[in-house]
Amino acid sequence: MTISLAKYCTICRRGFTLAEAMIATVVLGIAAAGVLLPFTSGAAVRAEGMRRTLAAKLASDLMEEIVNTAFGDIVSSYDGYAEPQGQVRDASGVVFTDSNYAKFSRDVSCAYVYVSQESGDKEPNFIRATVQVYYSGREIAIINRLISE
Repeated sequence: MTISLAKYCTICRRGFTLAEAMIATVVLGIAAAGVLLPFTSGAAVRAEGMRRTLAAKLASDLMEEIVNTAFGDIVSSYDGYAEPQGQVRDASGVVFTDSNYAKFSRDVSCAYVYVSQESGDKEPNFIRATVQVYYSGREIAIINRLISE
C-alpha cells in the first residue's frame, strides 16, 4: 500500500506547530496588555484621588478645631502641633484605627500677623494658621487661613 505524497502532507498538517502556538500566545498577550493597561492606570488615579480627598478632610477638620479655639489660645495650643504617621486623631482626640488613615500625618503652624496700618504697640488682630497633611511623608494637602478675633 502506497500513500501519495500530497495525501501524506494533508494528514500531517491537521494541527498547529509549536512555533505557531507560541506566536499566537505572544500576539494574544500583547493584545491583552493593551486592553488591561488603562484599567490599571485608572485604579492608581482613583487611589490617589481617594488619598487627596481624605487629606483635604483631615486638614479641614483640624482647621475647624483651630478656628473654634479662643483667639488668645490658638498660637500657644497649635503652633508646632504635629501628629506622626499613623497617629492622626479625630475631633474627639481618638486615633483613627481605619487602615485608610495609617500613612497620614499632620502638622500645624500658627503665627501672629501684624498689619502695617496698626500702630507698633498694638496687639495683633490676626493669626495665620497653616495645616499640612502628608501621605507617606509627601505633602498632599495644605490649608492656610487668616483668623481674627
